[in-house]
Amino acid sequence: MIALVTGANRGIGREVARQLADTGHTVLVTARSAEAAEATARDLGPRTHPLRLDVTSEADITAAARDIDALDVLVNNAAITYDTWQRATTADLDVVREAAETNLYGPWRLTQALLPLLRASAHPRVVNVSSEVASLTSMGGGTPAYSASKAALNALTRMLAAELRADGVLVNAVCPGWVATDMGGVGGRPVEEGAASVVWAATLPDDGPTGGFFRDGLPLPW
Repeated sequence: MIALVTGANRGIGREVARQLADTGHTVLVTARSAEAAEATARDLGPRTHPLRLDVTSEADITAAARDIDALDVLVNNAAITYDTWQRATTADLDVVREAAETNLYGPWRLTQALLPLLRASAHPRVVNVSSEVASLTSMGGGTPAYSASKAALNALTRMLAAELRADGVLVNAVCPGWVATDMGGVGGRPVEEGAASVVWAATLPDDGPTGGFFRDGLPLPW
């Protein structure tokens, strides 16, 4: 089984790559710089391979789709701008647009580009790493760039799952929870636990759920 993890050079993405490799996957670890991807692959061991990939670059995505021969699991993990300093009423919309390029359009473009490979897989999975702050049920006015872009990613999850169900592609959104990473800050739960939520969705059985929003294998409200 071959998996690709975006934003795999640190935080949750790195740990997801490590856990997938431990389960026997061959993992393409991606980062915006070739050096970061190569260093990560060296650290994580022989089952991981570096790939420079900026999800906001159409050229990078086109090159990845051209150079990858097979793919079973796509983990759209790369994300930016947890904008705790902003409120919806006064948000800098340039910041919102920039966040959407990475958090929404990046996964969307990459999934489209890699769909031929996923459709050719016997057990294809797409995991969109989301956040509970994207839940409309409990959404407030804070972190508007992050929350809006992740809510849109959840919507994309639903649309892709519906369209790809007939192809056997399971598409789910996962909230890893508040995790002690560079983005999450201190006080969160161990990165291993957050990553395990993502790996759960990446390794679902063929009769597993699709079009859902989960944390620790349990449904979250949209």
